[in-house]
Amino acid sequence: MGYFTEIFTDRGLNSIYAQYLSVCIMILILILLCVIINFIIKRVILKLITKLIESNNHKWDNIMLERQVFKRLSYIVPAIVVYNAAPLFYQYEILIKRFTLTYIFLITLFVLNAILDSANDIYNLYPISRIRPIKGLIQVVKIVVYIIVGIIIIANLMGQSPIALLSGIGALTAVFSLVFKDSILGFVAGIQLTSNNMLQIGDWIEMDKYGADGEVFEVTLNTVKVQNFDKTIVTIPAYALVSDSFKNWRGMQESGGRRIKRAVYIDTTSICFCTDEMIEKFRQIHYLKEYINKKKKNLRNLMKKIE
Repeated sequence: MGYFTEIFTDRGLNSIYAQYLSVCIMILILILLCVIINFIIKRVILKLITKLIESNNHKWDNIMLERQVFKRLSYIVPAIVVYNAAPLFYQYEILIKRFTLTYIFLITLFVLNAILDSANDIYNLYPISRIRPIKGLIQVVKIVVYIIVGIIIIANLMGQSPIALLSGIGALTAVFSLVFKDSILGFVAGIQLTSNNMLQIGDWIEMDKYGADGEVFEVTLNTVKVQNFDKTIVTIPAYALVSDSFKNWRGMQESGGRRIKRAVYIDTTSICFCTDEMIEKFRQIHYLKEYINKKKKNLRNLMKKIE
């Protein structure tokens, strides 16, 4: 910046105006440089990465591409350029660095969020995800990441050390425990549900207290979502499944049987042996034709053996 200031001063301009013009020129050059870098990354590098990912047969990188992990990473590069160029604006160097670091931390938070979502999607590709869902654990990790990044951003804007800020948060433990009460209870309940194999995705459960009578299709940090037989969706607190009683029909499904909740009345006086006319009549029924033919064939074979 001093180079431009000297040029404008030599041309007879006031030193204040010369500094102002030099700052404007440096800002324009920096903006142009960031635009060029952003254009190269999005038009060249990201397109190349997309082609490489689409050309292979791996699913995990496709999921990361859908979650825009690489696109969000590209936003950090211009910010790094601005951060390194901050010493050129020596009067505003500290301010520029603080705001640039805040931007970098926010983008990093979005990138980590996309990576965690990708990890959950990749895990859901495996059959074990129905038995041991990790969405609740992913949400806990997200909360921890949000808190840590939030503390770092606040400390950066205040110009303080994050460690010094963390020491003061110890007094707010009781407040945090009240704010995140449901999340803590849900996390502990989720661990108990999965470790004791009490609930899996795809289980048919019945819980009259919450009007749930259907299939579990999502288990999160705080809630368990159940789709009833009439397609209505019931949301149950995760800790309620531990503290209260519920019925799981998984054992019936795994046994291959099904209980019929209806009484079928049969008139015993109507039971008799079928005559030839009755058999011919029943053969006209589509669902019985194959069965009757098979039985008659077995009877003929049996009679031949006896003879």
